Amino acid sequence: MTEEVRIEVDGKAGRIRLDRPRALHALNEGMCGTMLAALEDWREDAAVEIVLIDHAEGRGFCAGGDVRRAAESGKGDGVEARAFFATEYRLNHRLFTYAKPVVAFMDGVVMGGGVGISQPARFRIATENTLFAMPETAIGLFPDVGGGWYLSRLRGRVGQYLALTGARIGGAECHALGLATHYIPADRLETAKTQLGEAPQEAGAILDALSDVPPSAAILEHREAIDRLFASDRLEDILATLEADGGVWATEQLSVLRNRSPLSMKVALKLLLEGATMPTFEDEMRQEYAVAAHIVQRPDFAEGVRAVLIDKDNAPRWDPATPEGVTDHMIDRIFAPLDAEGEWSPQG
Repeated sequence: MTEEVRIEVDGKAGRIRLDRPRALHALNEGMCGTMLAALEDWREDAAVEIVLIDHAEGRGFCAGGDVRRAAESGKGDGVEARAFFATEYRLNHRLFTYAKPVVAFMDGVVMGGGVGISQPARFRIATENTLFAMPETAIGLFPDVGGGWYLSRLRGRVGQYLALTGARIGGAECHALGLATHYIPADRLETAKTQLGEAPQEAGAILDALSDVPPSAAILEHREAIDRLFASDRLEDILATLEADGGVWATEQLSVLRNRSPLSMKVALKLLLEGATMPTFEDEMRQEYAVAAHIVQRPDFAEGVRAVLIDKDNAPRWDPATPEGVTDHMIDRIFAPLDAEGEWSPQG
């Protein structure tokens, strides 16, 4: 158990409240374990009819996972990093398969691990404060926590665009893309939580009544360009297409990708390609765990965390340094299944 998550029962609602404000509520293994235990306790508890996930103090919602610690531990044998991912992915899977309705209040930053605990929810609430992103290619990782499942199921090539660039989108954009089910102004959230705790069986109607029509979604202005420029599942083709286009927006995206890990971008494209036809979410998480177990021991992960989170010079030295240097054999090894003893399972 950890004090960085508040576990409460309020009326008929089980409350999970992230409370690590100095780290923007980034998840660590203890927080994930505490949330798993609460969900297990409530699974057969008839007094708890709905689960609400939000943040308790400061800005929120959840800025990701504690990747700095995972990167530092991954420099050795990666045991600690794998333990964190195993627990986090079990939490993602438990939420995805949970029988009782879950409501995630995506009020604030929703990145990485925050995506993993909000996207499985039946109801996903965006606000004017929502800032959603999967920025993992900037730190030598990949869009995990189910990213291969969720992003591959967005219309057109938006998922590939978000996975490669780590683009940040707002609440209206999340709603337009289907990443959020409702758009509710932040000043109505406490009303929503109170009413949900009183009448959880009416959750859909409560949230509908409190919703507003969201503002226009800026990302829709680029839908045609995204589908055209990010059409290929081959990184070199996408880069060539962006360069050939030469327009302002395409040039901006090309500049972003030039600073991302070539290895991570190729992993992301393969993850979404295979995720689109993955039979079950459990299969998705098993594959993502194998990829994570391999990639945390690659030099790009530690280097990306150094450049972005530690030294903050934003000048990573990727290895390989170019897309052409990332071979098919390298990618195949990263996606290789783990042996029976090491592979991920939904149970701890």
